[in-house]
Amino acid sequence: MSNKLVLIDGNSVIYRAFFALPLLNNDKGVYTNAVYGFTNMLLKILEDEQPTHLLVAFDAGKTTFRHETYKEYKGGRQKTPPELSEQIPLLKEVLDAFQISHYQLNLYEADDIIGTLSRKAQEKEWEVTVISGDKDLLQLVSEHVTVNLTKKGISDIEPYTPSFMKEKMEITPEQIIDLKALMGDNSDNIPGVPGVGEKTATKLLKQFEKVENVYDQLDEVSGKKLKEKLQDHKDEAFMSKQLVTIDRNSPIEITIDDIVYAGYPLADVSAIFKDLGFQSLLSRIDNESADDSEQEQAELSDIAYMTADEVTKDMLTDETALVVEMLDENYHYGKIEGIGLVNKSKTYFIPAETAVNSKVFQSWAEDSSKSKIVFDAKQTLVALLNRGIHIKGITFDMLLTSYLLNPAENNHDIPAIAHRLGQTDILYDEEVYGKGAKMAVPDQAALSEHIARKTSLLFRLKEEMEEKLKANEQYELLKELELPLALILGEMEHTGVLVDTERLKEMDKDLKQRLHDLESEIHELAGETFNLNSPKQLGPILFEKLELPVIKKTKTGYSTAADVLEQLQNEHEIIPKLLLYRQLSKLQSTYLAGLLKVVDKDTHKIHTRFNQALTQTGRLSSIEPNLQNIPIRLEEGRKIRQAFVPSKPGWMMFAADYSQIELRVLAHIANDEKLTEAFTNELDVHTRTAMDVFHVDKEDVTDGMRRQAKAVNFGIVYGISDFGLSQSLGITRKEAKQFIDRYFESYPDIKAYMDDIVQEAKHQGYVTTLMKRRRYLPEITSRNFNRRSFAERTAMNTPIQGSAADIIKKAMIDLSEKLKDENMQAQILLQVHDELILEAPKEEIEQLKEIVPAVMENTVDLNVPLKVEYEYGDSWFDAK
Repeated sequence: MSNKLVLIDGNSVIYRAFFALPLLNNDKGVYTNAVYGFTNMLLKILEDEQPTHLLVAFDAGKTTFRHETYKEYKGGRQKTPPELSEQIPLLKEVLDAFQISHYQLNLYEADDIIGTLSRKAQEKEWEVTVISGDKDLLQLVSEHVTVNLTKKGISDIEPYTPSFMKEKMEITPEQIIDLKALMGDNSDNIPGVPGVGEKTATKLLKQFEKVENVYDQLDEVSGKKLKEKLQDHKDEAFMSKQLVTIDRNSPIEITIDDIVYAGYPLADVSAIFKDLGFQSLLSRIDNESADDSEQEQAELSDIAYMTADEVTKDMLTDETALVVEMLDENYHYGKIEGIGLVNKSKTYFIPAETAVNSKVFQSWAEDSSKSKIVFDAKQTLVALLNRGIHIKGITFDMLLTSYLLNPAENNHDIPAIAHRLGQTDILYDEEVYGKGAKMAVPDQAALSEHIARKTSLLFRLKEEMEEKLKANEQYELLKELELPLALILGEMEHTGVLVDTERLKEMDKDLKQRLHDLESEIHELAGETFNLNSPKQLGPILFEKLELPVIKKTKTGYSTAADVLEQLQNEHEIIPKLLLYRQLSKLQSTYLAGLLKVVDKDTHKIHTRFNQALTQTGRLSSIEPNLQNIPIRLEEGRKIRQAFVPSKPGWMMFAADYSQIELRVLAHIANDEKLTEAFTNELDVHTRTAMDVFHVDKEDVTDGMRRQAKAVNFGIVYGISDFGLSQSLGITRKEAKQFIDRYFESYPDIKAYMDDIVQEAKHQGYVTTLMKRRRYLPEITSRNFNRRSFAERTAMNTPIQGSAADIIKKAMIDLSEKLKDENMQAQILLQVHDELILEAPKEEIEQLKEIVPAVMENTVDLNVPLKVEYEYGDSWFDAK
């Protein structure tokens, strides 16, 4: 067997891994993201390269022999983040467990170690692969040496050979040092020749081959300025070449015979993976994973391609995984590209029309006794509902499970989940379909194989993911809250809410006229016409012509940002009008015009999509349109709700929302006696807080006192700082701090809760809601004050906000079941923050007035009563 040497630039790869992955730590609070990324790549290298010899080279320190030539060498580099430097010793422990050699040499860099060992291996005609993110190492490329450069992060690698370099860079490996000599390198603070970039340097080398020839034949260089730059910086050019040249004869004490690699001991590697919490990597090295891979290959090689109406009952007897593949994010209108089905018997690919037209498929889908494993229950439900099939019997949702396990992740599609769980033998969706404008469906064979592979992974990973949920005590959170809610949300989305488009158009017309009038008033006050939306034109008007005090300047002139204008409100009557103009302009363009764009032309309804797997607190959000953000502080914004109306004549809108739910949750979680007493006795909690903080009787509480108390009450829920409170109340930070201190003196149980929850987060690495939803806080132990402070505030407010979100989710499930039990026609249309909006026949309103508050107030049992307020009317606006 021929020898294969792999040399890894340890510092380069771990640095890239650190910045490519989110800052995560394990249950001991140790940062592990860089080590995880490096190790993930290492496993792939071992698999792909099959090395007989292997070494990871590290830099020995900041000072090298190159500093004798140039003291400022690498001088511009930022200090290594402590969160990264702490992980380098940990990486070496991992390498020791793998029995992989690692080496560093005082006064030399990893490049020199790699260069020396690659030379020695090349002399023996061994095959050598170098892995790094540093282009300096391209000078080592030869017939026997390939340099694999990491491109994006660490997963995307580009192999450089002499022919590839000639094609891509138009230079030879030996010319890399000349290229760097001319163009310099900012990352290493190598000066080069100022003003000479890569294109110019390449052009010079194509003409003169090397730096020495450039200067020997300087008269032949075209361009007077370029010639002058080269002449003036000759010394820097030759010094730069010396600095970038790798020492391939460095005095290393290790030989290629010392770095033989014979494979890793499974027990040692398993032990360190368990210690670090690398669960997904454990599955990659486990012997069983090879069996799984073989099983999947067998499944995929035996795909049944259903090209006609061949779906039979015996295909769908066991628990079955189902993937309804849609490329359009807006699944209300998107096309189904195909359907994958996998069970113990076989793997099937069914064209969409075949499935939709199959009575057997429809009967199975609508049979609640047949268990279905799906990727996204809500999308699956809506996609099939739109085609006349009401799927039932969904028992597992991979998307929601992944979200509960990894709430900070922003990619929960099947390939991404599979990769996180160590199943890397699947392409990402983007690799198959492309993205953006280039997105396209591949040929039938590639499409069906990709869908079948995804469905197979869904089927096989279900059990492992459920076990992780159970270990986190989150299995009930999925089965009893998130999954039932997904089906309710799907039906809500499919039903939609009727919109009076004529009313919206009328409001749009009125608002445009209002904006026109406001613009005229502003021009009159300014004494001239100008573009209100141009800061370059507005700035001189305000700060030169009207001589208003300058608050802030930018590179392009005066700042006219909202926070600047707000500080100037009392300086001139033009300012309030400008602020109002901006608010109304956004209202008109974003909301009125925006809503009209998303009204379904056939149903005249808005079918918003609820994001159930997005926020780390568990709150729902919505898109197309974002109903959470319709501004209601302005009367014009509130009136937009007039356009949301019942779908049938003789029906009404009914709105119910929780009163001060987050403060009630805080009272329960902190078990605070005073706050609990206030809610139990139905006192005005803000008045009570003012009484406690200002030490006055109820009748002596002024409006100002109550306003300050209210700001602190709600601010506490979000971990407000003295700075934040000072901004919201318009008081000094010192006054704000005194107020917060007095609050905590009055409510010591709340202070104790906040101190305890921060300590708990530091110990566990996460906080939980009442229903066991987790939010991981890796930065809670950060040395960076700002990051740590943010994590501490998040630790305080997530259990409160998250529990409130869980409560309204459970209320939606309970209310939906109650409406069905009572055989009512009323249905839930929307959820916005702490509010539920229903529509119902007028004759059911009296019944709703009894049912809705009763269900919502009793959905969970807290130490304090939940309070629900409701209204109803001919539109959403009237119901509020």
